[in-house]
Amino acid sequence: MALASPSVIAAAVVALVAFVVLYDGWRVTQGRSQVGRLGRLSGGGFAWQADAGRELVRNGSQLVTLGVMMALPWVLFERSGTPIWWLLLFDGLLALHCIWLVLPKRYAITRTHLFVDGFEHAWESLRWAGWKGGERIVLQRRGWWLFAPLPLGGHPDDLVEVAARLEALFDGDWDEFCAELGLDEAE
Repeated sequence: MALASPSVIAAAVVALVAFVVLYDGWRVTQGRSQVGRLGRLSGGGFAWQADAGRELVRNGSQLVTLGVMMALPWVLFERSGTPIWWLLLFDGLLALHCIWLVLPKRYAITRTHLFVDGFEHAWESLRWAGWKGGERIVLQRRGWWLFAPLPLGGHPDDLVEVAARLEALFDGDWDEFCAELGLDEAE
């Protein structure tokens, strides 16, 4: 049985990476229209924005992982016979993904959903282990195994607001939280 040529394998890998990177980039650009207003929202929700520096902190581990993914193929490319332009294209796509990761982003938390990176997450699909302060809040996506962490970035003052809402949501105290804010929950 003959193995596929290195160019065919490289083309398949680059096509898959291109799809993921372009789709993620499109979703990130949707975040601004998805979260149109910042600050306190009706019904007790909250929307905030993180600048590029805070996104760098939020996505630091992902950026390191992408750097390793960009470097590793260079170790093997001569032995595999893969044309260098496939590696350059692969690295270019991953570099573009790195740019998506550090772009300023908008987030929102409501009673029913979390809006992050252009995606909408229902609370039933997330776990919260608390927050002890710091530069980011990390939720866990249920059923995602190694890919479970979902970090949230932002200014520490915004993260305090978010943590209060997360605590109320996961403790089942949303109505009391809204009452403390002087909001009608259905508002």
